[in-house]
Amino acid sequence: MPDTIQPPLQPAAWLRKLYFSRAAFSFVWVALAFSVVRQSPVLTTILLVVYPAWDALANLVDARVTGGPRANSSQMLNTWVSALVTVAVVASLVLGLQIDLAIFGVWAIVSGLLQLATALRRRKSQRGQWVMMLSGAQSALAGGLFVARQGTGAPVLQTLAGYAAVGAVYFLISGLVILYRKPTGEVVNPVITPATSSTSSSR
Repeated sequence: MPDTIQPPLQPAAWLRKLYFSRAAFSFVWVALAFSVVRQSPVLTTILLVVYPAWDALANLVDARVTGGPRANSSQMLNTWVSALVTVAVVASLVLGLQIDLAIFGVWAIVSGLLQLATALRRRKSQRGQWVMMLSGAQSALAGGLFVARQGTGAPVLQTLAGYAAVGAVYFLISGLVILYRKPTGEVVNPVITPATSSTSSSR
């Protein structure tokens, strides 16, 4: 019986897991934002800082498992943008600048456009990218609304939670598309070891 080596996990499988992980994180984050943090300013602060930090980490993982940083310049740029936003949010909260909604608005615009650029680049090689295109465009539009609402007294956490909930749905749908829609023209064969191949040819 020929020995076989299982092929490594493909980028589509990595993306599926990543999208499902991002959806799960966002759903949990939204649930916390609308429940326990109402009575805890400390948890509110933590959630506001954790959200962009998680996005930075997720974009970094995305870039690394789908070709590396050089092949994913938009994702790496998104990583740095989210990291800078995390620092900006911390500074705003510590200094009491009251510009958190504007910071998140600018972030949503930039990260949304970068997500759109990434999805456009991947649309021919990866499934579910049309969902990411919609998500990126919606993020940019929502960011404009955030900036416009700065100074109106709109609750920052609840406003951001609505945005995160929509984003979670997009990630969930994209993951499901990758899971259930079969790729066209893709043939998956086990990798046969050289020793097995030579043995088979000698028979």
